[in-house]
Amino acid sequence: MNQNRMMVTGAGSGLGREIALRWARDGWRLALSDVNEAGLAQTLEMVRAAGGDGFVQRCDVRDYSQLIAFAQACEDKLGGIDIVVNNAGVASGGFFSELSLEDWDWQIAINLMGVVKGCKAFLPLLQKSRGKLINIASMAALMQAPGMSNYNVAKAGVVALSESLLVELRQQEIGVHVVCPSFFQTNLLDSYRGPTPHMKAQIGKLLEASPITAADIADYIHQRVAAGEFMILPHEEGRIAWRIKQQNPQAIYDEMAALAEKKRSKVGS
Repeated sequence: MNQNRMMVTGAGSGLGREIALRWARDGWRLALSDVNEAGLAQTLEMVRAAGGDGFVQRCDVRDYSQLIAFAQACEDKLGGIDIVVNNAGVASGGFFSELSLEDWDWQIAINLMGVVKGCKAFLPLLQKSRGKLINIASMAALMQAPGMSNYNVAKAGVVALSESLLVELRQQEIGVHVVCPSFFQTNLLDSYRGPTPHMKAQIGKLLEASPITAADIADYIHQRVAAGEFMILPHEEGRIAWRIKQQNPQAIYDEMAALAEKKRSKVGS
C-alpha cells in the first residue's frame, strides 16, 4: 500500500485546511479533525474536489481520549498514518500583568498540551509507518513579541518538544518538522481571547496586511518537508529575523522592547 495517509488537527479552516488540500492534490487520504464540524465537512468536500479522499472526526485536542479515538479511527479506516500534522491552535494576547492564570491555562492546554497529546496518541502509528511528524508552532516561539507572553511560551514549548522528538526519534526513522509561520491571512482571531480588545484589533491589522496566504504557507511546508528541513520558516522576514536573533539577540530584544512601549501607549490612548 502506498504511504499516503495524513492526519491534520484544526482542519476545519485556515492553515489546517490548506495543508490538507495541498496533500490532497497529490492524491493523499486525509484524516481530518477539528471542533468546528461545519468547517470540517466543508474541508472534506474540498479535499475530494482536489483529488484526495478521507474522513472527518470531531476532536478537541485538550481531551487525550478523543485523540486516542481519532488515532484508532485512522488505524481502522486507513490502516495507519504516514504524516501527523498537529495544527490546532488558538490566538491570545495581553500584557503579562493583565493576563489571568485562566488565560495561561487555556492557552497552554490547547497550543502546547494539545500538541503533546497529539504526538503521544499518534506515535505508535508513526513507529509502524516510519512516518513524519509536523508540529505547527509560530515565529512567536522564536521572537517573543510583547503583549502575548502566554502564546509565546506555548509556541516555544512546541519548538522545544519538536527538537526533543527530532533527536529521540531519529533512530526510529521518524521525520520531525516544526513550522514557525509569522502572521498570515487566517481566521485565527475567531478564537482570540485576551483582556484588551484593542490588541485584538492590532493583531487583526497585522493579519490583514500580510501578503502571504495560508495556501502559500501550505505549499512552502510541502516543499520543505520533502527536502527534509526540520525548522520551516515560511516567511522571508521571519527567516531574516531569526538569523539576526541567532547572531545578535540583543538587537531583537531592543526592538521588541520598543514595540512594547508603542503597544502600551496605543492601549493607553
